[in-house]
Amino acid sequence: MIEVEHLSKIYGSTPAIQDVTFNVEPGEILGFLGPNGAGKTTTMRILAGYLPATTGTARIANYDVHENSMEVRSHIGYLPETPPLYPEMTVEGFLHFVARIKGIPAGERTTKVRTAIERCNLTEKRKVLIRKLSKGFRQRVGIAQAIVHEPPAIILDEPTVGLDPRQIIDVRNLIKSLAGDHTIILSTHILPEVSMTCSRVAIINQGRVVTTNSPEELMAQSVGGSGYELEIEGNPRELQKLLQVLPGVCLVEIVPVDDLPPSRSLIRIVASPGAEPGRDISAVTIGAGVGLHEMRRTRATMEDVFLELTTQEPQAEESAQDGEQDGVPAPISNS
Repeated sequence: MIEVEHLSKIYGSTPAIQDVTFNVEPGEILGFLGPNGAGKTTTMRILAGYLPATTGTARIANYDVHENSMEVRSHIGYLPETPPLYPEMTVEGFLHFVARIKGIPAGERTTKVRTAIERCNLTEKRKVLIRKLSKGFRQRVGIAQAIVHEPPAIILDEPTVGLDPRQIIDVRNLIKSLAGDHTIILSTHILPEVSMTCSRVAIINQGRVVTTNSPEELMAQSVGGSGYELEIEGNPRELQKLLQVLPGVCLVEIVPVDDLPPSRSLIRIVASPGAEPGRDISAVTIGAGVGLHEMRRTRATMEDVFLELTTQEPQAEESAQDGEQDGVPAPISNS
């Protein structure tokens, strides 16, 4: 549904993104994850037809973003980081306005607007002025304007930024409910969004995509992947020598811990991807005559993956010259 190949955007001599390549399958939610300034918003704006790329190609629903810009815009719903809302309008009035400029026939507008309002749980707020809504409800209105014309692809740029925990859960559930009927690309730097919302992740750092995979696979492949922690009483270095030769064990280290009794030590073991050496680890530990006080399973998190792949600071911040100024809503994608 969405195909991006070797996409680059350069401002003067400063690259915002370089050689970005990924794809999003029909009905999938792809998380576009990266630190601030990594190139997420630039990529989203290029896909939405809001910015031209310097080099490379992007296709949505088989239409080239550059060569068939108007066709692409009719096939996408776009929610920029600052939702393009008009505070003096009611929720329902604003969505009717959006439906009209997006080319929905007059006879279908009422039905389309009602459907968008219901899907975004805005029924009780449909007559309320947008300026009187909380940030969470404004975010829902932003999503409603992105889906009112029922596009096959939806582009969401930081949809939960600035929301409280309850609002984040509501918006997250809304996004998940759109999967299947819509193909969604969701940019974020909030790690729980990825593991709880997305079926696949593309991680971008310093303007380059460094990996693409499912959250589960990324965590399994992490250097700090699945493994075990042992709290023992005895000689940790002798046990370390015995454990590091076991099949399926790729790292054994003694971890300094200040609050353990002097006679105890903590040993951290990282298992090879797909390996389950727990039984051998416990057998060797007991057979070595070491006192085993605790053995617990550990797994890499998305935070571990993120830190592992984005260890360097980005070289360039995404600039305000991209087009959006504080307080001025980006144009609604027209169709």
